[in-house]
This record gives sequence, C-alpha cells and structure tokens, in this order.
Amino acid sequence: MEINCLKPEYDRLTELKAFDETKAGVKGLVDVGIKEVPWIFHHLPDQFENSVSGGIQISIPVIDLGRVKKDPATRKKIVEKVRSASKSWGFFQVVNHGIPLGVLEEMKDGVRRFFEQDLDIKKQFFNRDYTKKVAYNSNFDLYSSPAANWRDTLFSLMAPDPPMPEELPDVSRDIMIEYSKQVMHLGHLLFELLSEALGLQPDHLKTMDCAKGLIMLSHYYPACPQPELTLGTTKHADNDFLTVLLQDHIGGLQVLHENQWVDIPPTPGALVINIGDFLQLMSNDTFTSVEHRVVANPVGPRVSVACFFSTSLLPDLRPYGPIKELLSEENPPRYREATVREYVAYYNAKGLDGNSALLHFKL
Repeated sequence: MEINCLKPEYDRLTELKAFDETKAGVKGLVDVGIKEVPWIFHHLPDQFENSVSGGIQISIPVIDLGRVKKDPATRKKIVEKVRSASKSWGFFQVVNHGIPLGVLEEMKDGVRRFFEQDLDIKKQFFNRDYTKKVAYNSNFDLYSSPAANWRDTLFSLMAPDPPMPEELPDVSRDIMIEYSKQVMHLGHLLFELLSEALGLQPDHLKTMDCAKGLIMLSHYYPACPQPELTLGTTKHADNDFLTVLLQDHIGGLQVLHENQWVDIPPTPGALVINIGDFLQLMSNDTFTSVEHRVVANPVGPRVSVACFFSTSLLPDLRPYGPIKELLSEENPPRYREATVREYVAYYNAKGLDGNSALLHFKL
C-alpha cells in the first residue's frame, strides 16, 4: 500500500517540490504557525505497532569506559559487555567516555544556533548534492521515501578530509571541528573493543579502515502539532560501520528489541552507540544492526548529533564481506562481498522504507 494512495501522484510531487523550494525545512512550517501536519508527512498507522507500554521496564546496556585503558581485568569485563550488547541489542550507552560534558553541551547548542539563525544565512548551505562536504536540507530521501519525516538536517563530512573551516557555518564551526576530533578518538577505542569482542587483535577493524571516515548529521526536530500522524525518523538501520549519537534531554529515540519499541531515555553525559549494517555483515551476524526510529514530539525542538563511521564518500573500492577469521564450516559466510559505496547507493535509492538493506546482500 502506498502512502499516497488517497491522493494523485502529481499532487504529492507538487507538494514535495513546494516544500523543498522554501529551503526553510520543517522549522519553516512551524515558524509560520502551522496547526496541521501536511499530507506529505503522514505515515501509515502500522509504523506505530508493537510500541512498549508503560508497564514494560527494559533498558539498553550502559557501559562505563572509565578504567578501560588502566586495568586489564576491567577492560576484559568491558569487552564482554560490549560483545553481549552488540549481539543481543545492537545498541548500548557509554559513560566516562572521555569527551567532556562541556563539549557535548556546546555541540547541542551549536546545532540549535545553526537551525535557529536567520533563514537567509541558513539557505546558503541548502543543497542535495552529497558530493559536497556540507549540506543542509530536510529529508535526504524526500523524493523517494513513502512519507517525509518531521526533521531538518545539517550534513558534514568531517574525516578523513574535512571541509575548510570557512565552509562550515560560522555559528557552529569551532564546536563541529572539536567534537568530531573527540568522536574520532572515541571511535578508535570502540573499534578496539569491538575487535576484541570478536576474538580478533585490537587493531583489526581499524586496519580495515572502519575508523577512517566520519560523517556528522546534526538533526533538528521541531515541536509537532500532530505527532501521532508522523515520525521524526522512520524505522531504519544505519548503513555504516558504527554510529555515535549525542541526544538532548527531550528524547524520542526508540529501538526495536524483540518486536517491541523500547525508549532510550536521555542520560546526561552519555553517548548512544549502535552497530551499523556493515559491522553486522563483517561479523557474519555476530553483531546486530538493529532498527530504530524517532517519534515526533509535541514539545521541542529536539536536537541530536549522529556521527557515522563510514567510508561511503571516499574513493575506496575495497570489497567488504564476512571477516575470514570468523568463518568455519559451522559458520559459513551469510553475505556476499560489497563495497561500502555499492551498499550505500542501494540504501539511499531504497530510502527509509522500513526494510533492511542487508537482505539484498544475503547469500
């Protein structure tokens, strides 16, 4: 069933173009006092099934990285926690991760400053050309997905070849550069722990360039007048190696666990880590890339910063398949090899339609 089944296709395309051409995003709709969510944002009701009821109390693992480099016994326990969380949940939170609280707060403030600045300045960053290192728009898959999401985004490629400082927004330039450096440092540690959790040498995933590229998506979710009709982000899994998410105090992120939507309430100072599709493929399903979503909220704006470890925008044609050291007669490869670029091209063309792109690469 198509989301636009009750309206002619022409109407939908016209509405999409009209919205896109304002370059004001969802925030522009809220700023003019819109009281009803436009049709292009309406999601089918089945997007909201299997929600966690108020009576179910489960939460994703929280892992303390405080002594990971000081005490081998503690590191061993942390690796075991990372292994368990990456297999059963695909998500975990980290605390004492080394990024100062002040940097986290300033990064969130920087996102707000960018989206809340004068529209004429913000429009200068508007484009849908992802060969550029910086792009602001609403919904990367606006024209391909079944329904638009209630969210605006600033995209920036931060590693290994970051934009020139003058290419970044004045209002958030310094913190974007500083935060991305800190996340890269944390990423190196996380890939060591994940390598060890797979029974490999600590540098195994890093030597496969998993920590080479970093894409930063700064999301802005305005308050929604009819949150039951739309979503902040459709159900999806990430098309990268690993994601590091910073979220503010408002919440809305949910993870699909055992066919139930589980809230990930914001924890001050914590970062949310999740396994990407490519790490599930490389680990031959030892790790799990789990579907998640963001519900729309009557209060806001909510801001988040998702940092994706990915080489999708680099001239890298290395094929990735299940890691050879993990395979055996009892554990044969479950996926065919693919380049990151091939995988992401398929993922983006498909759009956030609620289906896993991994299925396309299954053997």
